[in-house]
Amino acid sequence: MKALEWHENCLRILDQTRLPLEVVFRDAHTYEEVAVAIERMEVRGAPAIGAAAAYGYLLGALRYTGSRDGLDAYMAEVQARLAATRPTAVNLFWALRRMEDRLREVRALPDLEQVRAALLEEAEKIAEEDRRTNRLIGEIGNTVVPDQANILTHCNAGALATVDYGTALGVVRSAQAAGKNIHVYADETRPFLQGARLTAWELMQDKIPVTLIADNMAGYLMQQGRVDLVIVGADRIAANGDTANKIGTYALAVLAQAHGIPFYVAAPTSTIDLKVSSGQEIPIEERAAQEMRQVFGVQVAPPDVKVYNPAFDVTPAKLITGIITEKGIVTSPYAVNMLKLLVRP
Repeated sequence: MKALEWHENCLRILDQTRLPLEVVFRDAHTYEEVAVAIERMEVRGAPAIGAAAAYGYLLGALRYTGSRDGLDAYMAEVQARLAATRPTAVNLFWALRRMEDRLREVRALPDLEQVRAALLEEAEKIAEEDRRTNRLIGEIGNTVVPDQANILTHCNAGALATVDYGTALGVVRSAQAAGKNIHVYADETRPFLQGARLTAWELMQDKIPVTLIADNMAGYLMQQGRVDLVIVGADRIAANGDTANKIGTYALAVLAQAHGIPFYVAAPTSTIDLKVSSGQEIPIEERAAQEMRQVFGVQVAPPDVKVYNPAFDVTPAKLITGIITEKGIVTSPYAVNMLKLLVRP
């Protein structure tokens, strides 16, 4: 269950817009094709977007045919195109900066093939780090999961949203592997239905018990005492702990607090953006109106109705029980404890 994989000088992408009805892979041979795949959400999820962008940057270098003097300007164009795909997920910009830094380090190598080899090594390193990081998040997150637990999650923060294993679903997988009796409630996640299409499908592939619910059922489940904890992913975490995640996450956090239910965010430290002091500074992507008016081509609303379609919302740190990272679980006060976490070797 790989969202993306480097294969014979191209990036093989699992087209997540076709799931769960079809499992379709397609090969991206250029950075433009990678950029379009990110924009169309064929590849999605903050860690997966970052890794895809790194490989897209590499594809730009592999397809370059000009003189060495023009390489820097060309690669700046490649980076700008990939960076413009989605504004909220900070892993995108983190990965592109790493690729840019690596290019700067090897720019003077005499052979352009050596430069390309170094960029391939860096892209592969980003992907491999994500695999290891997700397993660590799972192991650490498992410590907060009871032996019997109904876990509510939102959107898809699993293997499909990462290079492998997942963040929020990585915790679920680790808990199941530890022998715990786990059941997941998956919010459908309107309007793009990542929970219904992706999380439900992914968990069923791993034979992890899952029940699909509509987004507006979560409060009722909590009221009935049928949710033990909430675990979600993240697209960007501000320095004070405010967290941007798929639209609808904030409502779950408010409901969880009202019912005394722990609310955890699972994300790699690369998702923490210390340059953003609070959630008010996080750019929120607004997507096309048709995603609301239609469900995969089927009209479900008046074709001319006005639409507001933000892809993300921000959950204030005060509503978050803890942020599960590969280095440990951060708790309040987040502004202090995240700094301590990030300087830890």
